[in-house]
Amino acid sequence: MIRTIETSVLTQQISEMCIQVNHCLSPDMEAALKNAAQTEVSPLGKKILGDLQKNLKIAAGEQIPICQDTGMAVVFLEIGQDVHFTGGSVEDAVNEGVRQGYVSGYLRKSVVADPIERINTKDNTPAVIHYSIVPGDRVRITLAPKGFGSENMSRVFMLKPADGIEGVKEAILTAVRDAGPNACPPMVVGVGIGGTFEKSALMAKQALTRDISKSSPVPWVADLEREMKEKIDCLGIGPGGLGGVTTALAVNINTFATHIAGLPVAVNICCHVNRHQTREL
Repeated sequence: MIRTIETSVLTQQISEMCIQVNHCLSPDMEAALKNAAQTEVSPLGKKILGDLQKNLKIAAGEQIPICQDTGMAVVFLEIGQDVHFTGGSVEDAVNEGVRQGYVSGYLRKSVVADPIERINTKDNTPAVIHYSIVPGDRVRITLAPKGFGSENMSRVFMLKPADGIEGVKEAILTAVRDAGPNACPPMVVGVGIGGTFEKSALMAKQALTRDISKSSPVPWVADLEREMKEKIDCLGIGPGGLGGVTTALAVNINTFATHIAGLPVAVNICCHVNRHQTREL
């Protein structure tokens, strides 16, 4: 049975999501920050974490953006193969939702139309949209606005198979160490291992949208996530980059099959807000 959905519904949902995700932290991130404030041993680090929580309360209560960088909108659309859209282009509908959300929500417009000419589009479009076709008749929308303080610190490493798991660990640590305070720690570290150059980067981006209280369902990956969080915290970067034991709130890792001659590793770092929200139609 084919299910029909008007593209105007996509526009409305995404417009609402743009405003909400920029004003209210997701429950998993809020819980992680509260826990970090209790476990941080550095007095300065503890104060910074406390200030971040005060900022969150003010942002939610007064409808002020959590961060002045309201990001470039990244949208993941998982579309059921039994869904039929009517009313126009899906891509146009998504971008209209972003436009409405950023304009009516008075969110900072940070997108330039051309990477060299750099003329601001004045409505934060176009969004970066990733599509996937899945079984069923539902549409799952995940919105993850990405600020560029942390985005600029992200890396892709094209390792050799002989580098193995130790090479993967060193790549992750190198990316985080080089990022230092520039990624607005405490950070969430998304990692993609395997696939190809672009697949690893996409997996790393998607990893950031996973609830950080949930580990990978793959045992060795879950073990690696825990180990890397511990190693990253031992770097001593700390909240705000001013020292402490809380550098990462989580390390989320996705994996995929790869070629016999390669071992791609992508590290997509996100700041302490790690904005993400998912809705289902």
